[in-house]
Amino acid sequence: MFRCHVCGSKETKKEYVNEIFQIDNKPILVEHIPAVVCVRCGEETFSRETTERIRQMVHGEAKPVKSISMEVFTFI
Repeated sequence: MFRCHVCGSKETKKEYVNEIFQIDNKPILVEHIPAVVCVRCGEETFSRETTERIRQMVHGEAKPVKSISMEVFTFI
């Protein structure tokens, strides 16, 4: 049974989420990732299989479907 490691809730929902990863100091956006999301705090959890597929994608085994520019702010 799932238990959120952030808030301890057991209630979840399945969603497709977007996540930005930092790979070699470069932001990489992965869209439509299947995730289990805590309904209380919103923490996203990926399965091992999903995590492995993301790793393979962002480390050069897939080609991006598009490129985008991004606004960058520094909070210092």
